Amino acid sequence: MAEIIFQNKDDSEKFYHHLLNELGFTVNESIILHNEDRYIVKISEQQLSKNQMEKVKAAFCQFILTAKRDDWFRAILQQRYFYTDPYEVQQIMEIVYSILAGQREDLAAILKRTIEDEQIKEAVDHVFQENISLQFESFSKFRLRTYFDILENYVGISIDEYKMEQEYQMFVQTLRDFLKNRQAQIPVLHLFFDEEIMFFHADFTEIKRAELVKMIDRKLLFNHPVYIDSASIAPLLSIAPAKIFFYVKDPEAPLVRTIKNIFEERVILKPLQAFAKKDFAARMDQS
Repeated sequence: MAEIIFQNKDDSEKFYHHLLNELGFTVNESIILHNEDRYIVKISEQQLSKNQMEKVKAAFCQFILTAKRDDWFRAILQQRYFYTDPYEVQQIMEIVYSILAGQREDLAAILKRTIEDEQIKEAVDHVFQENISLQFESFSKFRLRTYFDILENYVGISIDEYKMEQEYQMFVQTLRDFLKNRQAQIPVLHLFFDEEIMFFHADFTEIKRAELVKMIDRKLLFNHPVYIDSASIAPLLSIAPAKIFFYVKDPEAPLVRTIKNIFEERVILKPLQAFAKKDFAARMDQS
């Protein structure tokens, strides 16, 4: 009989009920026993078929990868990095799980190693082969040491990303505040962004680079220590158009999102093809 000893009642109850739910068959107390006072879950391997035993192992793996992984991520945040504010912890956890879900390939590429279910399976298999009394905390600390190193990498990268996102939000808010007190120099502006960004008046005549440079408010560059792109953001803030028709290939491109975040409802996104049609119509009217 294998027995798993937990450090607290909450973990032992979680594992016991998780085990029963995952097994999907009726078991009596002689097969799966929960000693609530001593936080022990006992599993009688002799009374389980090979297939049922594989389900027990799989359930143990899932317990680690679901219930405990979240606890460990939060413990790393609080004990190693001293993040205790619930809002900050939740924001960082969302970044962690977006990486795990494959939604942040840019961050996943930075990780030297990623979480592999096989690592957990090998450690669990080893436990049941030995058929021993197991202290779950010791098992976690020694058998899952490599796994914990990987979890710490995920948390560290997520914290770096969280800090960058916070700095970005402060940057955007600073420029929004500047924009509030800025009078519109041009009511309507057309922006075309493919390989590079191009500015056009309401009648689709291009605003050349030399003209844009003259429009830039030097106080903007001098008074804001953060980097402001002189080819796009600086002239846009200086002109402060009341409405911006923004023709783009990729609405999720970083520059597009930044301009949209700063100018908010002033920006109207359009596909690149729409610019060609309107530009042609404007030129026909001029001729």
